[in-house]
Amino acid sequence: MSDDDYIYDEATGEWRPASEMALERAKAAEVRDASGNVLADGDSVVLVKDLKVKGAGQTLKQGTVIRSIRLTENPEEIDCRHDAIKGLVLRTEFVRKR
Repeated sequence: MSDDDYIYDEATGEWRPASEMALERAKAAEVRDASGNVLADGDSVVLVKDLKVKGAGQTLKQGTVIRSIRLTENPEEIDCRHDAIKGLVLRTEFVRKR
């Protein structure tokens, strides 16, 4: 991309430099835990509070370790698996990188 490239930003209704838009997208793509650590696919996380799991009738206790997380399109959610619960999606505000 050159400095002359501009992209129309639908959110603001303005034409903005492509390099600026790419930088904002990269920052938005970072997934952070409750402590501000950057998360990546395959990381292990620990729950920071007790969570009632909807539909499972079960509570995951604080300190429970969740291994091999997967990032989703939403930077506030991670996809993971627990021994008793398959297809578990957790909010990043409730986990801390191990």
